[in-house]
Amino acid sequence: MHLAYPAVLSSLLFCTGLYGVLARRNAILVLMSVELMLNAVNLNLVAFDVWLSKAARDTLHSGQALTLFTIAIAAAEIGIGLAIVLAVYRGRGTSDIDKLRDTAESPDDGAPDGSAPDGSAPDAGAEAVTDEKAEATA
Repeated sequence: MHLAYPAVLSSLLFCTGLYGVLARRNAILVLMSVELMLNAVNLNLVAFDVWLSKAARDTLHSGQALTLFTIAIAAAEIGIGLAIVLAVYRGRGTSDIDKLRDTAESPDDGAPDGSAPDGSAPDAGAEAVTDEKAEATA
């Protein structure tokens, strides 16, 4: 078998996965695209290992061993990634990546004693803002 066949298939799989990472908005589909890219790399590793083992008789099959490590790492990555996606989905109600940009808390929300970050009372200007909003809607 020629090396060109698995190399072309691997490049097509990698390009498909890259398109999925760049074009998709759902976090689970992005994780699946990353897995597709990793499988393309695994196919390349095995194909080159078989191709190089024909040249030397005493080989260690290091490409196949590296593929096993890559599969194990990919399984762990998917487990952790799905756990994160499920936790975010439970907290926010969506797994759309564009809607999850603002995951950090704003500085106003993190005041521990209920006061504003500048040290003023929390409702010092709230009445004025409410009055302005009421006048603007009237």
